[in-house]
This record gives sequence, structure tokens and C-alpha cells, in this order.
Amino acid sequence: MLNIGCHLSLSDGYEAMGKDALSIGANTFQFFTRNPRGGNAKAIDEKDAERLSALLKEHQFAPLLAHAPYTLNLCSSNPETRLFAKNMMADDLKRMEKLPCTLYNFHPGSHTGQGAETGIEQIAEALNEIMKPEQTTIVLLETMAGKGSEVGKSFYELRSIIDRIELSDKMGVCLDTCHISDAGYDIINNLDGVLTEFDNVIGLDRLKAIHLNDSLNTPGSHKDRHAKIGEGNLGLECIVRVINHPALKGLPFFLETPNELDGYAKEIALLRGAFTC
Repeated sequence: MLNIGCHLSLSDGYEAMGKDALSIGANTFQFFTRNPRGGNAKAIDEKDAERLSALLKEHQFAPLLAHAPYTLNLCSSNPETRLFAKNMMADDLKRMEKLPCTLYNFHPGSHTGQGAETGIEQIAEALNEIMKPEQTTIVLLETMAGKGSEVGKSFYELRSIIDRIELSDKMGVCLDTCHISDAGYDIINNLDGVLTEFDNVIGLDRLKAIHLNDSLNTPGSHKDRHAKIGEGNLGLECIVRVINHPALKGLPFFLETPNELDGYAKEIALLRGAFTC
């Protein structure tokens, strides 16, 4: 079975997201833990979270993915920005324990001129302060396109972060198809080779989720602009190879394409029809 969903809005509550997912043929979904630009989060309605949990169980959903705000930057050159990010992530991970999902994804951050090595050290230091032995949530580093001073543009940078984490059993990776293509990984012509490299550097056992996006940019552009499935430089054939690759079998795939619900429904139907694994 293809585990596929899209990014949904939390504005109407947790159960509403589950119902929206079912309405478009999805069996998982992703959502922001709070406003994508950061700030305070609404208190969790525990009854709403319980209703979502029952819905997920009834319809046998794949794992959900909570996404941190884009503004979260654990490796900024500004200490106040780093502290803000650390406090926000610590709060998110506490909140996650009340929700029926086990995956929390974030962009590693931008070192803002300090250098990747300093950024990696700062990210790891913050995670070691934030993460707790009792947490049930797996924290995912997202593969990045390498725009500006982004950390995480290579598998080696992500591995360098993971190697510094004390609770590394609670760490994983979310692979974004648009991002890794924009970073220079040739998934169009050499998907097998890219996944072999991922396995050699990080380990496929740490790959917990896929962001399934086409790209408006050519490979290696380091720009990060998502496109609808089949309408970008990756193309439908490449995306279909991704969802059918045996190394990715059983993983949840999350669409972050520029769509509303009806557009996501069409993409999900298209990909379900192309799924053969």
C-alpha cells in the first residue's frame, strides 16, 4: 500500500485534518506545529487530539509528520535567535507527547556566515539540551537544497549532526526530493546510486519520511522551489520511480506541492494509480 498524504492546515483542529485527509484519499498527513513563521502555539485540545487518534486507528493511517516552523534556526549567528529556536522546539516536543504522531521534522538551519562546522556543532548542542530520554517522538533532520548558508545540503552534514547527538536513537531523516535534486543529487538518472550513498553515509534505517515534491529548478541549482508533480524538472517518471523504489517501501510520503485540497486529491490519485510496489 502507498502511504501518502499532503500538508494540511491545523486551523480547524486535529480531527478536521484527519477528515480532510480521508476526503482526498490520503492515509497520512503533515502539519505545522504552530504558525510556520513561528510564535506562540495554541493550547492543545486534548479531546480533539483523542478524536484524531481514534480516527487514525479506525482507518489505519500511516505515521503523521509534525513540521517545525520555518523560522526555527538552531545555528544562527544571533544568540537570541538560537535561544528562541531552542525554546520553541522544546515546547513543540512537549506538545508532541499529547498528539497521536511520532515524527517531528525541522530544517537544520542556516549558519549565517559562521561556517557549516560551527552550525553543525550548535545544532547538536541545542538538540542535546532539548531532547529527553522519555520522549516518544523521533526528531527528523530534513535534507536541504543548500540555499545561502543552509546546513544539511549533503548527507555528510546530516551525519555529522547525528554523530554528535547523545540520544541518537531518537534521530532520523526526512528526505525531500526537490531539495536533494537542487542540492546536486541526481535522483533523475541515478536514484539507486543516491539511495546507496544515503545508506552508506547515514543508513536507510534512519530514513523515516519522504517529502515528495517536483522542482521548478534544474538539478544542482541550490534554490528550493517546489513544483506540482510532473510539472517540474524532476518529472512524473522520476517521482514514480521514487514511490516504487524497494528501499523506500512502507515509508510515508508527504506532498508539499503548491496545491489546494482538490489539487492534492488529483496528485494522490495519480500516484496511487502509478504505484506497483
